[in-house]
Amino acid sequence: MASLINLKTFTDDRGNLTVIEKVVPFDIKRIFYIYGVDDSERGGHRHLNTIQAAICIRGHCIIYNNNGVNESSFLLDSADKCLLIQPEDWHTMHSFSDDAILMVLASEYFDAQDYIHTPYSFQYSKAV
Repeated sequence: MASLINLKTFTDDRGNLTVIEKVVPFDIKRIFYIYGVDDSERGGHRHLNTIQAAICIRGHCIIYNNNGVNESSFLLDSADKCLLIQPEDWHTMHSFSDDAILMVLASEYFDAQDYIHTPYSFQYSKAV
């Protein structure tokens, strides 16, 4: 099941520096980011192999997860929050703020055959 981790952040008078080092349980093979989202829902899939780490580096969004047994929604509203999304987690991203930038680190290169677009049979309200 998806889980939140806090990224190490150093803060002083000059600002913040957040480090992503030795905290994701995979070698990073792909990085992408989502921004400029209207009121659309993104995602709507799970994977066969890919593990992901999602960080809303600006603004906020909600990520809904369902692993077939449990479901949860996570508010990503700080650049030091990282949501680890397991391959079995069917997930959607929604409620993006106008300024949101969601960066995703992935354990695998893009492969259309790795995507499963069929959700599990139950879902609840996507409110946090």
